[in-house]
Amino acid sequence: MSTYNLLTDEQIEASLCGQLEAERLRRNITQTELARQAGVSVRTIRRMEKGEGVSLATFIRTMKALNLEDRLETLFPDQSIQPIERVRKTMQVRERASGTRKSGKPTGDWHWGDE
Repeated sequence: MSTYNLLTDEQIEASLCGQLEAERLRRNITQTELARQAGVSVRTIRRMEKGEGVSLATFIRTMKALNLEDRLETLFPDQSIQPIERVRKTMQVRERASGTRKSGKPTGDWHWGDE
């Protein structure tokens, strides 16, 4: 069960906005710089970080300014792609062969008591 099931809408919003604030601080970006990059006012960023409510558009602009827009795709993945296709897309293509590894074990038939 998700912890979000137990929270109110306001608590979820505050949690998500708090995560954006933590990311901003982790990257050492000021509220003023983030506001400029997102195209919103500093007051809007302050309100958002306090969990006082912002529009979805502002939230998305802030995510884009922090280069987190790829995380939006996890909310609603493309339904036209089947789960097995997602796995195949993430698999890396081998570029080199590893060759044969020597196991260090003696070759030949093994019998009980040959240890």
